[in-house]
Amino acid sequence: MKQSIVHIALVVRDYDEAIEFYTKKLNFILIEDTYQPEQDKRWVVVSPPGSVGTTLLLARPSKSEQESFIGNQTGGRVFLFLNSDDFWRDYNEMVAKGINFVRNPKKETYGMVAVFEDLYGNLWDLLELNSDHPISKRIA
Repeated sequence: MKQSIVHIALVVRDYDEAIEFYTKKLNFILIEDTYQPEQDKRWVVVSPPGSVGTTLLLARPSKSEQESFIGNQTGGRVFLFLNSDDFWRDYNEMVAKGINFVRNPKKETYGMVAVFEDLYGNLWDLLELNSDHPISKRIA
């Protein structure tokens, strides 16, 4: 059997500001931006450069109660984990582009890590996993 997680939905306030952030600040690629008239919404998918795995579905709230989850989808925990092939290159570029890091870079047993916020306050780990890490072996 072969299965995979294709998308993770990320609740955003506005499609265009989210696209701008992910493509200009994080260098993600805009995979799809399709209007769906029957639901009056857009299907917006972005992905980190070079990634062939899971993508982010940028989703505007469809109900008023979903609005309170913008920027806090996991109750303040780190939500997403962006692995890099060059931590310091990406860290320095992100700092230069104004990304707010809430935890400074630190060497851990699994690799380098720093925590940053996206435009809404969701927490992300920027990682460079060690080559012997089980996930590194899967994505190599």
